[in-house]
Amino acid sequence: RIPSLGIDAPVIGLGLEGDRQLSTPPLDRPNEVGWYQGGPTPGETGTAIAVGHRDTRTGAAVFAALAHVEPGKPIEVGRADGRTAVYSVDRVKVYDKAGFPDEEVYGSSGRPELRVLTCGGLYSRRTGYTSNVVVFAHLTATG
Repeated sequence: RIPSLGIDAPVIGLGLEGDRQLSTPPLDRPNEVGWYQGGPTPGETGTAIAVGHRDTRTGAAVFAALAHVEPGKPIEVGRADGRTAVYSVDRVKVYDKAGFPDEEVYGSSGRPELRVLTCGGLYSRRTGYTSNVVVFAHLTATG
């Protein structure tokens, strides 16, 4: 959930594709968020990763407004144990896909953090989006 954006979406587990790229939720389910199952679970030490689509050929998707979340706003993630991990947004960055900083985005800082990613930048039918929007957040509570 990202209350400030009105997002309350189901989460599905994702893995890596053959080229070691994180898979995405199915295009026919554009309102789902994917969580990388190979990393920390929400609330654990390390960087939990969540991804979702910005849009599809038929319209807006779950993270259409992600670039507009403001620092300090909460992101709430339901955990398998029934508790909720609450993160606070630190910053939002847009990175060109050609120079994407893997270590900055996916690397661990030694504390519980969350990265939420979607597409951004310019769109071309031939090549897709030129950039990625990345929200950086840290754990503030588990309730």
